[in-house]
Amino acid sequence: MLRLEPRPQASRLWTYASPLLALVLTVLLGVALFVALGKDPVRGLQMFFWEPIKTSYALGELMVKATPLLVIALGLSVCFRSNVWNIGAEGQFVIGAVCAGGVALLAEKDTGRWIVLAVLLAGVLGGMLWAGITALLRDRFNASEILVSLMLVYVADMVLSYLVYGPWKDPAGFNFPQSKTFELVTQIPRLMDGSRVSMGLLLALVGAGLLWVFLFRTRAGFAQQVGGLAPDAARYAGFSSRKALWVALLTSGGAAGLAGALEVAGPIGQLTPYVPAGYGFAAIIVAFVGRLHPAGMVLSAVLMSMFYIGGELAQSRLGLPKSITGVFQGLLLFCLLACDTLVAYRLRWVAQKMGSV
Repeated sequence: MLRLEPRPQASRLWTYASPLLALVLTVLLGVALFVALGKDPVRGLQMFFWEPIKTSYALGELMVKATPLLVIALGLSVCFRSNVWNIGAEGQFVIGAVCAGGVALLAEKDTGRWIVLAVLLAGVLGGMLWAGITALLRDRFNASEILVSLMLVYVADMVLSYLVYGPWKDPAGFNFPQSKTFELVTQIPRLMDGSRVSMGLLLALVGAGLLWVFLFRTRAGFAQQVGGLAPDAARYAGFSSRKALWVALLTSGGAAGLAGALEVAGPIGQLTPYVPAGYGFAAIIVAFVGRLHPAGMVLSAVLMSMFYIGGELAQSRLGLPKSITGVFQGLLLFCLLACDTLVAYRLRWVAQKMGSV
């Protein structure tokens, strides 16, 4: 019989092979799911893994989806490496979008292009403010950052709904709950004509490079990780665990807020109740599938955006429910958690002895 046996030390091989095995298992489970739903599994997998990359336009849309996922995941990786569990990046994303949208609504036709920087800065500060609430409650009252950050997501959604149904509602919008369309001058510059890919993609890739330098080449990055994982050791070494908490939450909040700003000043172009797209929650999966490493998160962000686009295509072309996107995301997460068992344990075949009669 097969038995799990603890390894003397974590397997370096399975640390990196586990996400690949999880993806393979996700695909196999997806095939079984399509068969159970009476759909052609080959056609179903084509929606998820071929259609999003088969044309240059499709690749552009893939990058549009991957950009906010990567930006948020980069910030969350700082939290998770510091043992700070920020589960509320979705709320920080929404508040960042609200703050960025508030600045964008101030723009007029003759406003200079400098307004783009103000929009992005407002998004970053909004996300940091929202994450700062969690940091304050954790620091002063030892409140659980998991519960606080998660509950603040719903508060952020209510703030957005109040604004688009109330004071920021477009009077010429035929009573739809949305702000007016932002002036063209507030739009994030695009990388090329005929594509919605914006400069946000470059910001995300630069952010990945800066995060790698911070985490693995600076004393501050080392102190950040030690301060979260081993507070006693950090104090002995002169590092501050309180500082690690604040830096982690403000960094992740700022990154989520930046993603919100890039989204509303980019593809969306206005504030609507549909700004919350689940990116903040999906980015948690992106961070862990990417092993909290900047290079890994770039690849996992692309994979997750394929799930988003594939889910939309499966809905429109195969008649599957909208929830198919979340199903694939959940399958990937659970398969990863299962495969990660092989990092600390190994499978061993143990011959079962026959009892005497």
